[in-house]
Amino acid sequence: MKLLIIGGTKFLGRHLVEAALNAGHTVTLFNRGRTNPDLFPEVEKIHGDRDGQLDLLAGRRWDAVIDTCGSVPRVVSASARLLADKVDHYTFISTISVYADNSAPDEDESAGVDFMDDPTSEEVTGRSYGALKALCEEAAEGAMPGRVLTVRAGLIVGPHDPTGRYTYWVERVARGGEVLAPDSPEVPVQYIDVRDLSEWILRMAAGRRAGVYNVTGPAKPYTMGEFLAVCRAVSGSDARFTWVPEPVLMQRGVVPWVDLPLWVPESMAGFSTRNIDKALAAGLTFRSPETTVRDTLAWAATLGQAERGAGLKPEQEAGVLAAWNQR
Repeated sequence: MKLLIIGGTKFLGRHLVEAALNAGHTVTLFNRGRTNPDLFPEVEKIHGDRDGQLDLLAGRRWDAVIDTCGSVPRVVSASARLLADKVDHYTFISTISVYADNSAPDEDESAGVDFMDDPTSEEVTGRSYGALKALCEEAAEGAMPGRVLTVRAGLIVGPHDPTGRYTYWVERVARGGEVLAPDSPEVPVQYIDVRDLSEWILRMAAGRRAGVYNVTGPAKPYTMGEFLAVCRAVSGSDARFTWVPEPVLMQRGVVPWVDLPLWVPESMAGFSTRNIDKALAAGLTFRSPETTVRDTLAWAATLGQAERGAGLKPEQEAGVLAAWNQR
């Protein structure tokens, strides 16, 4: 398969390229050449800004394109329209953040998506991110009806994750000692190993599979208690978990998803319990949780003292634990 990847050198993109090359596909990258420019010297690279320099793709043809970084509907629309007669299939990487309501568990792809208060705005913020992605989905499908695979990915984790969310937990548990854990061991958790996601996307693109899919995991319900237990077992640490109730965490100013990643308030539990039956039926598979923890921990060890992107600072965690233990 001749594959064009828009992006391709950051997190999901670099894993897509690795998986594609391992599968024998021919890859072309289109990006600005600013992120990890030395990666994949054996791969053809077209350097340009998709917002205004799409003409660099003129006169070429590929079997499929994977758009890893579309966030502005106008730009995605222009990309899909230009490529409509140059590719057979378009994969758009979206997000489960498109959904308007996260209160109910087990919602599938038919659930309503969020909307923009100002549909002309192109500013990507925490509030607008999901709504803009929903409009991007619409733009891609409008340009290439019936030929678009829309991947509503959950939290993507594994080596080279720039967000630090999942990585926070594997490193924190590995350090051992008393670990602040959110609310209850029964808190639901969903995430997808970037390598499982990449391999599934490539299989779907090769098969010209279209439609909208929630793509996260694991296959069966999974809890924070189970996840942290795997982190402890893999790292061999002496971590012990202190489960602090949600109201107390809120009172202490602990921010869900940011300070304690993977945790969302009970009122948003649907965010961590999305229905993935459609993706499972389409062949989505998962490596073991132990493998993802082990590989992420090994990669994180190469980072040294580099700033992490998420999670409580040690002094913050100690303060909340001290207040809770002295109640």
